[in-house]
Amino acid sequence: MALTNVLLLSQITGYIIGLILSLCLIVPMSMHQDEFNGHCLLFSKGVWQELDGQLLVSWASRVYCDYVIAVGVLMFLVCLVQIYRMSVFLYRGQDSSFLSAFVEAVCCVGWCALVVVAAVLVTLGFMTWCTNIVERFPSCEDAAGQDIDKKDEISTNGFYMEIGTAQFGAWGLFATCVGLAVFSTLKVCRYHQLQNIQVSMYRERQRLVNEGSPHLAP
Repeated sequence: MALTNVLLLSQITGYIIGLILSLCLIVPMSMHQDEFNGHCLLFSKGVWQELDGQLLVSWASRVYCDYVIAVGVLMFLVCLVQIYRMSVFLYRGQDSSFLSAFVEAVCCVGWCALVVVAAVLVTLGFMTWCTNIVERFPSCEDAAGQDIDKKDEISTNGFYMEIGTAQFGAWGLFATCVGLAVFSTLKVCRYHQLQNIQVSMYRERQRLVNEGSPHLAP
């Protein structure tokens, strides 16, 4: 029965976790860009002005935030499709073919690469921003809710929680993709092992038939 297929159940569980974690990228990063008036704090730097105490920010490209959001959207769609697809297999008591499992294993490696880049961008980009913040505040978190850049009309109320959530989601999603890659590889190995067993049984059957054929001669 399909319920006994541990690998299939593990994959479904992994994709459900991946679906949730992808939202941890999409939602907070979108909220951050909205609150920062379209700017992206990742890798942004600034100089504190002595006159008014404001941060003169040299904003980095929005591509960093857009990339993280795009990866989140991609993984959300992938997980959604895979959950439906594997649920159908589970309901019908079936499983994917060898070719399908192999393609999935290759895709999982590609997803790992995309997600780890997003995780590194969020982590290093946030560290760059916080390096400037701690020049004026005891910690990066203390700057949340402070008017540090009135010129650009940004709202700092939730930036620390939002980027922190995105960072957690990115690394969690990377770990999930690694797990899914392992499950897919194990499934490919299982199919390969079953194929070898079938080939060995066929050869053994042919050997027995060939050995028994002289006794059947008149």
